[in-house]
Amino acid sequence: MNWPEPIVRVQALSEVSADTIPDRYVKPLEARPSFKKAEAVSEVNIPLIDLGGLYEGGELSETTVARVSEACREWGFFQVVNHGVRPELMDLAQEVWRQFFHEPMEVKQAYANSPTTYEGYGSRLGVEKGAILDWSDYYFLHYLPCNLRDFNKWPSLPISLREVIDEYSREIARLGGVLLKIMSINLGLSEDFLQKSFGGDDIGACLRVNFYPKCPRPDLTLGLSSHSDPGGMTFLLPDQNVPGLQVRRGDDWVTVRPAPHAFIVNIGDQIQVLSNAIYKSVEHRVIVNSAQERISLAYFYNPKSDLLIQPAKELLAPDKPALYPAMTFDQYRLYIRTKGPKGKSQLGDSLKSPR
Repeated sequence: MNWPEPIVRVQALSEVSADTIPDRYVKPLEARPSFKKAEAVSEVNIPLIDLGGLYEGGELSETTVARVSEACREWGFFQVVNHGVRPELMDLAQEVWRQFFHEPMEVKQAYANSPTTYEGYGSRLGVEKGAILDWSDYYFLHYLPCNLRDFNKWPSLPISLREVIDEYSREIARLGGVLLKIMSINLGLSEDFLQKSFGGDDIGACLRVNFYPKCPRPDLTLGLSSHSDPGGMTFLLPDQNVPGLQVRRGDDWVTVRPAPHAFIVNIGDQIQVLSNAIYKSVEHRVIVNSAQERISLAYFYNPKSDLLIQPAKELLAPDKPALYPAMTFDQYRLYIRTKGPKGKSQLGDSLKSPR
């Protein structure tokens, strides 16, 4: 599988675009961030949860567990602080990737990706010819399972990148296990249910680093189109200086204000299926900025790709039938990779598509 058209790097476009952007990046009127203002000036924000008090006397804190439950049911998004990942490591992770995106083009081009795996340096999602594109470049890499981890596909510059991201990845995998345990308990399941459903120790974990160059017309385009995440759970390390993530809340878009050294966590489509829609993945998108570039790190904590994912039988009843048929994450992911981000409809559409 190849890209349908020659790849253009958005960072290069940003450097030559004075007051216009190519038509390929202009969104339809109803999809533009200027069409319906987000709640950027209000006090609305996604829940903030302190994990520092998660254990009290060796037991899980009922208060903290309840806050996670409420956030999963009401928002599908929340922020966590005091999560155990060193702030210095978080800062380093962002800095090495910022340095990478400012390497000469020939350095980055050596890692150019394809739509077969998406691993490497990229600038578009989906293979639909003539599609309206997003104003962003990215780097995608695999961490788990180990047989997919190929350090040769990780950038060699800056020199510290591979070491920093290896440590960062281990910490995210640890944190993912903690939150899956809490979510399982909150669903009334055994505490290891979701982890086992993901494959136990044999899960999938991959990183997408998003680079959003300055854009002369941020009112016409998006850094990332509206979508829900196809995987299990996402850990986002946002840009502390330039807000950009927007979360759908009813008919509104809420601009998330990141807390210092917090991770933004959101439910993915696979947990929506496993919970039979008790927990819902939520649409989100990214706006861009005319004065400043942005960088964020999205870590996807996913089920093992060949395991069947289906609603937990323990959550079903005659009046609560399964809402989704069984499907492997590989089958679902292939659909998303082919179509690109398509709002929240991707979950229902993929389940109706022939397999």
